[in-house]
Amino acid sequence: MIIGVCTLDFFLPGCSSLKQKRMFLRSFKEKLRNKHNVAVAEVEFQDVWQRARLGLTSVSTDQALLDSTFQAVLRMAEQRHDAQLTDFGVEYL
Repeated sequence: MIIGVCTLDFFLPGCSSLKQKRMFLRSFKEKLRNKHNVAVAEVEFQDVWQRARLGLTSVSTDQALLDSTFQAVLRMAEQRHDAQLTDFGVEYL
């Protein structure tokens, strides 16, 4: 069993309140869960309007499958027009 952990850091220039930030995150997290079957949570910067860090995890017996899942997540994050991806990391346990 291989556990993959991915982090995504975002800069949200259009957010002027925590409510706007949470609306963006709620929508994006649901899309990630539905499309890629990963667990997602906001793991840092909860009280900062224009920054967000999401933690994702997935479990598989094949690291190549996890790699392709996280690459698809990366592409999805890079295509967002309302947020700038500032950092991306992957770790395997």
